Amino acid sequence: MGVMNDGKVPVAGVDDAPVDVRSFGVFVAEVEPRLRRALVAGFGPVAGRDATAEALAVGWEKWEKVRVMDNPAGYLYRVGQNRARRAFRLVPSVLPPPSSEDIPHFEPGLPAALSKLSFRQRQVVVLVHGYGFTHAETADLLGISRSSVQSHTERGLQRLRTTLGVSDETR
Repeated sequence: MGVMNDGKVPVAGVDDAPVDVRSFGVFVAEVEPRLRRALVAGFGPVAGRDATAEALAVGWEKWEKVRVMDNPAGYLYRVGQNRARRAFRLVPSVLPPPSSEDIPHFEPGLPAALSKLSFRQRQVVVLVHGYGFTHAETADLLGISRSSVQSHTERGLQRLRTTLGVSDETR
């Protein structure tokens, strides 16, 4: 393989791929981490990852339609959400306790407290406070308003404080 006119070395299977394959690859690189985090936050690590893979497969199958949508990530989130709900009914999500190697200090009761939140509260709290998404990014991905993100975040955090016995003065 030689060097291309732009000085880049072509990568077999990617650089010589049709435009739709390349554009889908770029799309996946940008969207997959956010999509996976949103689905894992709502459905747990196993169902969330599986739903992400299934949503991206649907995205590829329907790429010609998906690529021109106003919010293709939101569409794939809905596809993944529908797939995950089926799996979630069969095996409810259990959030694993964080490893002390990964996080220097964590509240041991946090996984159990998160599992007591409503689906949407858990999802937005994890996305906003766990992954650092902005309210706008969270709203866009989940297809809800920023004010809904704000409300779910506030209610979820309040419920976590109550469950964990943390008062507003100790924050």
